[in-house]
Amino acid sequence: MKSIILREIKSFFGSPIGYLVIAIFLISNGLFLWVFEGDYNILKSGYADLTPFFTLAPWILIFLIPAVTMRSFSDEKKQGTLELLLTKPLSIWEIVNGKFFGSLLLIILAIIPTFIYVKVISNLGFPEGNIDMGSTIGSYFGLLFLISAYSAIGIFTSTLSENQIVAFIIAVFLCFIFYFGFEGLASLIPGSFNIISALGMQDHFKSMSRGVIDTRDVIYFLSITVLFLSFTVYQLKSFKA
Repeated sequence: MKSIILREIKSFFGSPIGYLVIAIFLISNGLFLWVFEGDYNILKSGYADLTPFFTLAPWILIFLIPAVTMRSFSDEKKQGTLELLLTKPLSIWEIVNGKFFGSLLLIILAIIPTFIYVKVISNLGFPEGNIDMGSTIGSYFGLLFLISAYSAIGIFTSTLSENQIVAFIIAVFLCFIFYFGFEGLASLIPGSFNIISALGMQDHFKSMSRGVIDTRDVIYFLSITVLFLSFTVYQLKSFKA
């Protein structure tokens, strides 16, 4: 599995993809948080916290992560190298996990530079250092689990077609449904908000953003991740058969 992870990382940074993903994520967040006027501008909010960042980041990642994962297996199928990959002395689970962790590590590398936001917000607080670190740490943990779930969905959709654009569109759609779709549906059905919204990622991400790491939220995200990785393994087994 380690060889697959290293192969993915090398392919990301051996082409402009890896650098482009990190640059797009940081620049888009930086513009909305510090430059553009609007609800996400931290300097105009009057509060020394990173709530605008953790509100905006999941929406940017809905498009960015599928752009990273869309080539995982679709490119292998298109180039005819998937059969060769499946004949390697690795289990299908090891191959899938290698692709998954390779994509996950790239997105985490894009998140790490945002830690500087914490220092900047802390310095801007009055008095200096007046920042809710519990909420901030919980939000970063929530973002990590969200990235994991998005990546698993993207890896799965890359097995559905050899066309990367098709894989990208399906991944964006599924990520949107799981992040916002259930909460949007709950708002349309009177008296069902808590039940239906609990099926979506946004509800659990918001819960972790309060600074409390609830085992129910962790289990939810891990379940979504494992579920879609299992779907990926099933797809590859049917292809191998």
